[in-house]
Amino acid sequence: MAIHITGDAAADQVLTDDPFALLVGMMLDQQYPMEHAFRGPAKVLDRFGTLDPARIAAADPEEFATLCSTTPAIHRFPGSMSARLQELARIVEDEYDGHAERIWTEAKDGRDFLKRMQALPGFGKQKAQIFVALVAKQLDVRPEGWEAVVGAYAEDGYRSVADVVDDASLQKVRDFKKAKKAEAKAQAG
Repeated sequence: MAIHITGDAAADQVLTDDPFALLVGMMLDQQYPMEHAFRGPAKVLDRFGTLDPARIAAADPEEFATLCSTTPAIHRFPGSMSARLQELARIVEDEYDGHAERIWTEAKDGRDFLKRMQALPGFGKQKAQIFVALVAKQLDVRPEGWEAVVGAYAEDGYRSVADVVDDASLQKVRDFKKAKKAEAKAQAG
C-alpha cells in the first residue's frame, strides 16, 4: 500500500519504500506540521545519500546536524532532532539489525508493539499509539489486540496521521486537531 502523507509524491514514495523512513517521519512529527515532518526522511536521503540506520548512527554528529539544519531543515528544531534521529538509528541498528519493520513484524501482539515503540526516543504513549494505528491502517500490519492499545486511533475518522490517505483526509485531520486545541484552550481559560 502506498503512503500519502506529505503532499509530495517523491517524499511519500520514500515513506512507502523504507520502513525506517516511516519511523523517522513519525519521530519528527512533533511541534511541526505533520506533512513537513514526514518529508524529513526524503530530505535526509537526498542530502546524506542513504537512510541506512548503521550509516546514520555512525555519522559525525556535527556534520549530521549541519546536514539536517540545511534549509529547508528537517524540522523546526533540526539540531535536537538530528541527535534524536541518530539515537533512533542506533537503536534500530543494535536491537533490530537495521530493519525497522522488525519492530512491528516481530511484535508478539499489540501490547508488545506499543511497548517497543515507547522504548524509542521521541515516542511517548500517544505518539506510539498513533504509530501502531498508522502501521495497522496504512500497512495492514495488525498484531493481535492492536485496537485495544490504540483506543480511539483505531476507529474510523480523522484523528491523526494514521488516517491520512490523501489531501482531503489531511485537511480533515488538521481540522480535527485545530478543534481539539480550541476545545482545550476554552476549557483551560
